[in-house]
Amino acid sequence: MVNSMWLRAFLIAALTQIALGAATAHAQSKGDKGGKIICWKDSAGKVVGCGDRVPPEYQSSGTKELDKSGVTRKTTESATDTAKRQAQEKDVSANKAAEEKRLAEQKRQDTVLLNSYTTAAEIDRRRDRDLEPINLQIVQFQTVLKTAPAGDKAKYEQGLASKEKEKEEIIQKYAAQKQRFLELKGEAPAAAKPAPATAAAPSPAPAPAPAKK
Repeated sequence: MVNSMWLRAFLIAALTQIALGAATAHAQSKGDKGGKIICWKDSAGKVVGCGDRVPPEYQSSGTKELDKSGVTRKTTESATDTAKRQAQEKDVSANKAAEEKRLAEQKRQDTVLLNSYTTAAEIDRRRDRDLEPINLQIVQFQTVLKTAPAGDKAKYEQGLASKEKEKEEIIQKYAAQKQRFLELKGEAPAAAKPAPATAAAPSPAPAPAPAKK
């Protein structure tokens, strides 16, 4: 099987060289100093024939143009290769544009950050102010949940989960801002000041004991 495949490849290569040699000899025999030979390729990029013109069925294939001495003077790519190259160039261009846009947006955000704060402690204080109403709402939901009827608990639990998620997003946002601020200032990150914890919801007052008769 291996010998058969090798022999087939050898014959194809030999026939191609014979065709190229014959085409070159034909151009030389005509005495045309400007004579040229065109070799065309298959879809795999292999030369499959040569002559003075490309057959119709290979018009969209890649070609190699040689002078009468057999020296390559010009090459063209196939329509498939052209489409692939253009698609790759388009992707490279799109990626470059996206990266330039990202860098421009990052520069804008950095400018806003530096203009908004003078120290990292100011970022912590701004975070704490934004968290105050969220923490209050969390406490309210926790309080209501302790006495809510069973049929209403799911609604209040959903509201509580939403506020806890909002709180976490605020904490992460200001943590990222602080980290970037310190990077821009060239300062080593200090120990992060923890966000204020949500106060525990007060327990309901115990029911009064029944009076003795």
